[in-house]
Amino acid sequence: MKAGIIAAGFGERLRAAGVAQPKPLVPVAGQPLIDYVLGAVSAAGLTEVACIVNEESVGIETHCRARWPALRFEFVRRTTASSMESLFALRALLAAERFLLLTVDAIFAPPVLGNFLAAAQRRRRADAVLAVNTFVEDEKPLWVQLRRGGRISALGPAGCGSGLVSAGFYVFDPRIFAEAAAAQNARLSALRQFLGHLLERGYRMYGERVGTTVDVDRPQDITTAERFVRGGFTA
Repeated sequence: MKAGIIAAGFGERLRAAGVAQPKPLVPVAGQPLIDYVLGAVSAAGLTEVACIVNEESVGIETHCRARWPALRFEFVRRTTASSMESLFALRALLAAERFLLLTVDAIFAPPVLGNFLAAAQRRRRADAVLAVNTFVEDEKPLWVQLRRGGRISALGPAGCGSGLVSAGFYVFDPRIFAEAAAAQNARLSALRQFLGHLLERGYRMYGERVGTTVDVDRPQDITTAERFVRGGFTA
């Protein structure tokens, strides 16, 4: 299985607070954000990584290749309008088989990813498997409601009573790319909107519970994430 990483965002809220580095290289507890993701990928036994970065960011490719020489990287350098477009920009690198997708700003304990992949592997007929957890410290969480058996029945506001939110990493079957044109024609933008589109179109989507994940979008999230990391990945 290949890992895809969306790292093309500009981190506007971090930049507005005076954080100068490209978002993937923003340090949290002494380590760049992207290293938490790549450390989890490596610990899960994956070796191939397709990563999209924006055209203005510098130093990310060099850092990744130097810090993680055992991983085989393919980079797409493109400034995209949204996380959904970033996923579609990786299509040529991910369309051969089931793949893992991660966002660069999710921090979680390294073993979490391997456990999630093992659970997702058991969902052989699934078109999408979302990692979900109960840690909610985000101004716009993506709520996920599950039926018995783990199939997703609602996303977004319709699922807010579930107590579960997306953890920011996923396993997809490349069948989902068949919906790319329809999603673009509908002027969808965010990845969460594309997930909602897949659900509405009847794709088989499941949720698997994972450990705490901290999403780093705002300056105060860095403080939360550093406390989380230094506390042994416990919230």
